[in-house]
Amino acid sequence: MSATTVPTSGVIASGPRAYGRRYWMFAAPAAVIVLLVILFPWIFTLFMSVHDWKVTGDTPFVGMANYAKMLTDERFLNSVWRTLVFTAASVIAPLLLGVWAAVCFSSKFKGRGLARTLFVLPMMATPVAISLVWTMMFHPQLGVLNYILTSVGLPPSAWVYDGATVIPTLVMVETWQWTPLVMLIVLGGIASLPSDPYEAAILDGASGWQMFRHITLPLVWPFIMVAAVIRIIDALKTFDTIYVITLGGPGSASETINILLYQTAFAYYDLGYGSAMVVVFFVLILLVSLLLLRLRQREDLR
Repeated sequence: MSATTVPTSGVIASGPRAYGRRYWMFAAPAAVIVLLVILFPWIFTLFMSVHDWKVTGDTPFVGMANYAKMLTDERFLNSVWRTLVFTAASVIAPLLLGVWAAVCFSSKFKGRGLARTLFVLPMMATPVAISLVWTMMFHPQLGVLNYILTSVGLPPSAWVYDGATVIPTLVMVETWQWTPLVMLIVLGGIASLPSDPYEAAILDGASGWQMFRHITLPLVWPFIMVAAVIRIIDALKTFDTIYVITLGGPGSASETINILLYQTAFAYYDLGYGSAMVVVFFVLILLVSLLLLRLRQREDLR
């Protein structure tokens, strides 16, 4: 009896290799959609930024004129300065308070779990809802904050209705909402620290401040850097809180880059100039992000 031969021609390859060669067929549609969603808006924004793009009328090509205009636009330059001041204050204050809160909550005391829960509640609400509540509290006549000030004998404040106090007031709102985020990040770092250095420090008679300065702070510094990177990027992009509470006012006292480019594009309908601001703002955020990541990598190498 002769052995039966199985024809091999026309047999479709199967197995892991076949799937490996054809996996791209399944991923390609999703990849194309993602690229279109990400790339098309940016390409179109770049296209509009080199045109005098208005809602009505022609859209002539102007080259780099929109970008050159920003160099002499006092309103834009002031918005850049406000953005930097707001970002710096909105990062430093939550970092200091968040680290302090993390150290406090790392200690064991009665009701610690409830205290932690209450402390993180501000970051659970949406920024728009929080902004509406704070707007009512900031009212000069009906707001509860001025009522508290006058009750203890202090003069009332104009809060967000005065150009001299609007930025510090907005920073206070940002600090109240995002200090819990810093606390959670740093608290996670403290929870992962070994106990041996602290036991040795206690035997040597070190004080609480000395243990924090020479043990806790150096060991949790990478976690603080992570919190700082997140806060800087987030503070640079802050829009909803400022827009809901002040609309960039009074006047233009709280008009950051985000608020100005929104007003330029959607209130004044100058889409070309607004698109140029978007590109510059994106480059600014990208440079800051790369700088922070570089600093973070240097910290890891030490």
